[in-house]
Amino acid sequence: LAALSDFLDFSKEPKSLLEKFLYAAAFSPRPSGELLHLVLDKLDGKRLTPEVWQTGIVAVGSLVGKLCQQKLCGLQQEVDRGVETILGGLRGAKEEPEVVIYLLALGNAVLPETIPTLLDYAEEGPATVATAAISALRRFPAQHISGKVKQAMRRIFHETRKSYEKTCRLAAAEMLLDNEPSPMDVINILLATSELETETATFLLLKIQNSLRADHHPARKIMKDIMRDPRINNYNFFSKAGISSSFSGPLTVTQDLLSTFGLDLLFLEGGFLRKSVSDFSLLSHGRWLRAAQVTIEAQGMESMMGENVLEGEEEPELMAGMSAIFFDVQLRPIVFFQGYTDLMAKVLLSSGEPTSVVKGNLLLMDHHQVIPLQSGLQVAVKLQGGLGLDISADMDVSIWDQELKTSINTRGSLAIDFQAELDASFLQATLRSQTEVETSIHFDTMLRFSGSPVIMCLQLREEQVPYR
Repeated sequence: LAALSDFLDFSKEPKSLLEKFLYAAAFSPRPSGELLHLVLDKLDGKRLTPEVWQTGIVAVGSLVGKLCQQKLCGLQQEVDRGVETILGGLRGAKEEPEVVIYLLALGNAVLPETIPTLLDYAEEGPATVATAAISALRRFPAQHISGKVKQAMRRIFHETRKSYEKTCRLAAAEMLLDNEPSPMDVINILLATSELETETATFLLLKIQNSLRADHHPARKIMKDIMRDPRINNYNFFSKAGISSSFSGPLTVTQDLLSTFGLDLLFLEGGFLRKSVSDFSLLSHGRWLRAAQVTIEAQGMESMMGENVLEGEEEPELMAGMSAIFFDVQLRPIVFFQGYTDLMAKVLLSSGEPTSVVKGNLLLMDHHQVIPLQSGLQVAVKLQGGLGLDISADMDVSIWDQELKTSINTRGSLAIDFQAELDASFLQATLRSQTEVETSIHFDTMLRFSGSPVIMCLQLREEQVPYR
C-alpha cells in the first residue's frame, strides 16, 4: 500500500489505471483501514475527472461496508471519516448525478443508521434520485426493512402524498413484495394494477406470479393463500395484454447452492423499452448474493419519435445509460447519451467500440485457518477464489434506418484453489483441489421504430460452460 501510495498520482495517471485501482479496492475481500485511508487521501481535494471521482465514491462506500462487516465500525477513525465523506458530500451536492452517486455509495455501505436519510431522498427527491435511493434501500437485508420503511414504500407505490415516476413505484412495490410482505400489502398491490397503465400492470402481475413459482421467495406462501380467493385470482386481473415481461428461473441446483437467472423488461405504452434488468443470484445456506445485475435504462425516446407523453407526467429528458452490481458492489453508472445534442454527437462520432463496464481479476475469497485435530496434530486449511471478469456494453442508434441496438457481453471465469496440509515431524500430507468454471453470456436487443407499433427482437445467448 505504501508503494501504491507513492506510485499513484491521481492528477496525472491515466483514467483506466486509476479506475482499476479503485475497483480493486472496492472488491477487496478483507480490506484494511489503511486501504480506506489511502483511497480517501487520494480523493481528498484533488481535481479529478468525473469518472474517477464517481468510481472513488462508490469504492469508499464498499470499503466502509466491508470494514463494518469486520466489526470495525466505530473502532477505526478511517471508517468514520469514510462515512462522513459520503454523508457530507450528499448534504452539499447540488446536481442530480452527484446526489445519485452518493446514494449508490450508501447502498454499498449498507449502514442501518443511514436508512432514514435514504427514505427522505426516496420520498422527496426527483425521479432519478428517488429511484437511486430505493435501489440503495433494496440492498439491506430483510431484518433492517422495518415497518417505517414499508410505510414509506406504500406511500410511494400508492402515491398518497404526491405522484411518482413509474419506475419508482415499481421499485417500491418490489421492495414490499421481497421483504416478508403482509397479505394486505400483496392484495393492495394486486388491486392497484387495475388502475395502472397496461405495461406497468403487466410487469407487476408477472413479478407477483414469479414469486409463486420460486420456492425460495419470501412472498410465496402468502401468494398461494391469496390465490385461493376467486375475487383476486381471475381473468379480469391476470389478462393484461402488455408486452412487458418478468422472468426468473434456476440455472444450477445442487445440495449447497441455487443459482438463478432473472430478466425484467419494462416497456412504455408506445412499445419502447424503458428498462431492462438481467440478474444472476446465488443462494447458499440461507445467504443471498447478487453475483451480477446489469440494468439498461432509456427515457425520453417516445417524444423523439413524436409520441405523446401521458397526461399529468412531465416530459423526461432524452437519456440512455446503464448501471451494474457485481458481487454486491455497485459500480458507477455509465451514461450512453444525455440530451438530443449528445445523442447526435455520439451517432455521428461513434467509434463502434463497445464501452467497457468492468474488466479485471478480482480476489473474492481469501481464507486461512488452522484446525487442531483430536490426535493433537494440526491441519492448515487455505482457500482462495478469484474471478476474471470482462463486461462491456454497446448502444448503437441509427437515425437513418430508425433502429436502436443494445448489447451486453459478460465473460467471466471463477477459479477456486483449496489446500489442506498436515505437517508433523513424522508425517506430511497435502490434499489439494482446484476448480475452474467459465461462462459467457450475451444479451442483445434491437428496436425498429420506422413504423407503429415498434418492432423488437430480443436475444439471449449463452455459450457452453466448461467446468474443470
